[in-house]
Amino acid sequence: MATAKTLSPAEGSLRKYYATKIREAEQTFADKLQNTRRLQAQRNELNNKVRALKEELMQLHEQGSNVGELAKVMDKQKALVKVHPEGKYVVDIDKSIDVAKLTTGCRVALRADSYALHMILPNKVDPLVSLMMVEKVPDSTYEMIGGLDTQIKEIKEVIELPVKHPELFEALGIAQPKKFIGEGARMVRELFVMAREHSPSIIFMDEIDSIGSSRVEGSHGGDSEVQRTMLELLNQLDGFEPTKNIKVIMATNRIDILDPALLRPGRIDRKIEFPAPDEKARLDILKIHSRKMNLMRGINMSKIAETIPGASGAEVKAVCTEAGMFALRERRIHVTQEDFEMAVGKVMAKDGEKDMSLRKLFK
Repeated sequence: MATAKTLSPAEGSLRKYYATKIREAEQTFADKLQNTRRLQAQRNELNNKVRALKEELMQLHEQGSNVGELAKVMDKQKALVKVHPEGKYVVDIDKSIDVAKLTTGCRVALRADSYALHMILPNKVDPLVSLMMVEKVPDSTYEMIGGLDTQIKEIKEVIELPVKHPELFEALGIAQPKKFIGEGARMVRELFVMAREHSPSIIFMDEIDSIGSSRVEGSHGGDSEVQRTMLELLNQLDGFEPTKNIKVIMATNRIDILDPALLRPGRIDRKIEFPAPDEKARLDILKIHSRKMNLMRGINMSKIAETIPGASGAEVKAVCTEAGMFALRERRIHVTQEDFEMAVGKVMAKDGEKDMSLRKLFK
């Protein structure tokens, strides 16, 4: 009958030693293999950079191209290009160019020797204009606005509805509203270029009265530049189709001084007035801005709304903020009716009275 051979202490130690060495060798091999793969990835990345640099170097060695503006595509092989200040030329279209991407007015590159169109260039936009683009969508909603239900409904009609459901306008056979009121000519032109590239888009112009005021004869200097800016704005408003998903919103508090040419139908299709909030609207605004405040029970918001006639939406919001500040100064975690009443007195007081109330407060 066979029996298992019992290992001697020396043999057991030797076996453990070799097992340890084998594990170390396997770990070393795995590390080397991982390091080799990492180096291969780095090599591939560096090779790609070298190829890109070689291509860039070849382009730098090439003769420079002329920049022109496409006036018209005549056929698949010919195009009419305007080169400033030389004039217009009929040029060949390179085989690598997709003719479908050639649009009237786009910037193109022409070979210096043959004037062949060999590249479509991006539109030139001033960096200051690029800064006007809002990349992060604000988190504001209509629920945060009180007392303007009619105005919100009109804005939805002229901004949201044409973008979300253009088929409704086509079915009814009516045109979509185009524009709404609510450094100069070159920047205006480039602003509309950028809007077309990023459509659907909304162009919002605040304080439009600064460039859209009524024109007068004999303007010089700065006034002349303002008028050129407005003329370019009128030209751009007349030059794009409402179905291109570009909406223009203008805001002003001096509609009385705007130029009639800017206000005529076809340029400004919808005028939405935002009046000072009435008592019901003030109550809605108070409820919105006090929604997250820690209020004592029994606060009469209707009474507070009655005591601030003529207040703007910003002043109503300031009342809520000041009421909270009064509670903080008293080291309380609840806002009371008295806090709101004191806030009304502070926000709605005249300048002299406001200074006096501040002196009393911090006496």
